Amino acid sequence: MINLYDNAKERYAGFGVDTDAALAALGQVRISMQCWQGDDVRGFEGGGGLSGGISATGDYPGRARTPDELMADIEKAFSLIPGKHRLNLHANYALHESRHDRDTLDPADFKLWVDFARKNGLFLDFNPTFFSHPKAASNLTLTHPDPAIRAFWIEHGKASRRIAAHFGREQGTAALNNIWVPDGAKDIPADRYTPRERLAAALDAILAEQFDEAYIIDSIESKVFGIGLESYTAGSHEFCLSYAARRGILCLLDAGHFHPTELISDKIPTMLLFFGRLALHVSRPVRWDSDHVVLFDDELKEIAKEIVRCNALERVLIGLDFFDASINRIAAWVTGMRNMQKALLYALLLPYEKMARLQEEGRWTEIMAFFETFKFMPFAAVWDHFCANHSVLPEDRWFAEAQAYEQSVLSKRNP
Repeated sequence: MINLYDNAKERYAGFGVDTDAALAALGQVRISMQCWQGDDVRGFEGGGGLSGGISATGDYPGRARTPDELMADIEKAFSLIPGKHRLNLHANYALHESRHDRDTLDPADFKLWVDFARKNGLFLDFNPTFFSHPKAASNLTLTHPDPAIRAFWIEHGKASRRIAAHFGREQGTAALNNIWVPDGAKDIPADRYTPRERLAAALDAILAEQFDEAYIIDSIESKVFGIGLESYTAGSHEFCLSYAARRGILCLLDAGHFHPTELISDKIPTMLLFFGRLALHVSRPVRWDSDHVVLFDDELKEIAKEIVRCNALERVLIGLDFFDASINRIAAWVTGMRNMQKALLYALLLPYEKMARLQEEGRWTEIMAFFETFKFMPFAAVWDHFCANHSVLPEDRWFAEAQAYEQSVLSKRNP
């Protein structure tokens, strides 16, 4: 019987590519999976629906309604994803009996998540939640003209950093604490400067407390627009990039937060040239920031190529960010995570040094031929070998397991 992996290994070796080394490198990458795919970003505060420039569309049955359900769904998803990863939490997933408002959250409100992560060999990341709250009803938080409203959200930002630092201490590796605010305007603003001035001052106040960098990594995330914020966002890319550079924190690039003709794959090498590290939220926009499930498409492969080309697997913090309520949510998680891994593996199996030399010599026709050739290399055999090494179902079998879970668990949940 032909061993498909051995055959693939031999073919890649003909181009100077070591498949064993590629698999070993991929096995070290921990991708941060977003908890909010499982319940459509509702969290556990008991409030209303989403607001603040974002929306989860669809009414597919089986949404997690309780912490136990969400944790069970997350465990199921990870059982179908090779390797060990990270779990990304939002502040509105606090699990507490005291019903703290967001400005008074503390690490104890996330103890059950720390226990859950330890049980499953996961690392945690964190995000303050500047949306879906009465004090964010106007889509204004850190830029709000009312000092009392701004103070509430500043305290929330401070509390979130303390929680993230606590995660880092508990897990022995730094948690990413990512700040995104929806603040902006539906129509053309009369003043674009003052809200950004307030935003910078508020962020300075949030970041004033010093933490050990071994426990927390701070980042700020830009956006071009949101629902009800079509004309102006205070946290534009230019603002966030400039602020991150000034304060020495990370700038987080979300694949859906730019103009449809912009690609973050082209931004990655430039950012890595000037920043020691970079954070990503990988999503799939369809004409706008629609947060579709990540597919193994051209842009995902280009994102992975740039990370690998820049020798930056340890410098880029990769997280996913989509929330699709129109399909099986377990399958959405697994599809997105496995596709991100597949894209990284695809990138690790390209002979970059050889192609870089061709570029230096101006041999562009050969570069094009190389790229086209590698589209037909036995990549799938290498991926299936990776799955087997991690005791995870291969590509043609995992979906049946997700369907079985839907029939036995998800379909029995009431809306």
